[in-house]
Amino acid sequence: MLNDRVVFFAIILISIILGHLLLYFFFRRLAYLLYKPAGAKGDRALSRFGTSLKWGLFFVIFPIAEPYFSPEDMDYLRSHTLFSVLFIVNLSWIIIELSNVFRYYLLDKFAFEKDDNLKERRMITQIAFIRKLFIIVVLVISTASILMNFESARNIGAGLLTSAGVFGIIIGFAAQKSIGNLLAGFQIAFTQPIRIDDVVVVEGEWGKIEEINLTYVVVRIWDQRRLVLPIYYFIEKPFQNWTRTTADIWGTVFLYVDHSIPVQVLKDKLKELLDSTPLWDKKVQVLQVTDVRERVVELRCLMSARDSPTAFDLRCFIREKMLEFIQKNYPESLPKTRVIMERDTEGQQGFAQP
Repeated sequence: MLNDRVVFFAIILISIILGHLLLYFFFRRLAYLLYKPAGAKGDRALSRFGTSLKWGLFFVIFPIAEPYFSPEDMDYLRSHTLFSVLFIVNLSWIIIELSNVFRYYLLDKFAFEKDDNLKERRMITQIAFIRKLFIIVVLVISTASILMNFESARNIGAGLLTSAGVFGIIIGFAAQKSIGNLLAGFQIAFTQPIRIDDVVVVEGEWGKIEEINLTYVVVRIWDQRRLVLPIYYFIEKPFQNWTRTTADIWGTVFLYVDHSIPVQVLKDKLKELLDSTPLWDKKVQVLQVTDVRERVVELRCLMSARDSPTAFDLRCFIREKMLEFIQKNYPESLPKTRVIMERDTEGQQGFAQP
């Protein structure tokens, strides 16, 4: 009798090992017939999905084969609560990993690295938010199903599976302000005031949207710091989005020079500089006198670039080269303070500033 049980558990162990080996050698080849990842992240997602299926194969085959080699005096393992709980956990794991593979299957259809990637960023934002919400639903349902396997918690599990139970959970989140974040997340995912990789100016900081989670947003600041904000911030407070409709952006450089500067020469120099650099997208180039003050003239150089990081580099380039040009060719036109010396009626000199 003891030998029968030893053989039984040995068969279980052997079936687990064989299932792992079978999927180890054949899963990726079969999966590639349907989906071949374009990047390392998709490949890792497919690998994790394969790992979850290795255990899932056991939970599918074992209940079918158990009656043929289970000892007669032993209850079927498939009828035990622990087996059911492990089956639910594994099934949830498989579904979550499958959703991750499906996410990369969709994302691989979009060329995210191109300059004008507005459509791609829109899809990434929506897919990421929907998947997070989907995972929450799977976890709620799996938790309820596990609880229903225990007599003392069956009513709780049944309540979770009803619509009233699910909405009860949402209301519970509301007590911690999560419902506001969740609704804000829905609004951001579908109206999209921000998207993944959008360039924003928020709280006085310039950066890119790195993550959009269910309750918070991570902004990667230009110096690699991370600014973490509650998701409802982007619904309730004003902020700048430099890539809302397109990545193209205009940059400005202000020059403050003396009134004697020849403006047309500077206009020609600006055009020459822009033509010499690949940073300029050849769409906009203007130099205008935007203000005449008591001591200086304000000149505004306006230029366009394909995205905000390029525009920043272009502005620095133009600012440096224009200053160098003025210093070399028109040093007398740099800002100065004029002092007029006058002689009074008694023959003494005095100073007067204009």
